[in-house]
Amino acid sequence: MAAVALVGLAIAIYLTATKLAGGLPVCGVLSGCEDVANSQYSDTFGIPTAAYGVVYSAVIAVLGLAWWRLGDRRAILAAYGLGLFASLFVVYLTYLELFVIRATCVWCVGYGITVIGGWVLSTVILRAAPDRA
Repeated sequence: MAAVALVGLAIAIYLTATKLAGGLPVCGVLSGCEDVANSQYSDTFGIPTAAYGVVYSAVIAVLGLAWWRLGDRRAILAAYGLGLFASLFVVYLTYLELFVIRATCVWCVGYGITVIGGWVLSTVILRAAPDRA
C-alpha cells in the first residue's frame, strides 16, 4: 500500500510542481492534459488541486508504513477511511474530466488508479490481516 501511495505521491508532486511553475504537464502522444490543467478545476481555493494529492499520498504512505512496521490496525483503518473519501473525490474529478472539461489527463488517471488501488488494498488488508499490535 505504501508503494502504491509513493507512486501517487510522485505523480502529484509532478503535477503540483508543473502547475506552480506555470507550465503544462507533458502528455506525450496523448492529449487532454493541457485542457485539464487550464481548466477552472485545476485549482481549489487557490491551491493546485494536485497539491491535495501530495498531502493525501504522503499521509497514506506513512499510514501504510506504520501498519507494516507496527502492525497497528488503526493505521489501516485510517487509510481505509481516507481512501474511501479520496476515491469518491477521484470519481468526482473523473466526472469533471469526462463530462464537463471533455478532456482526459493521463497523469490524473494514473493518480486516480493509485488512490483507488490503495483503498482496495487497505480493504483487503482490513479483511485478511489480524491486528498484530
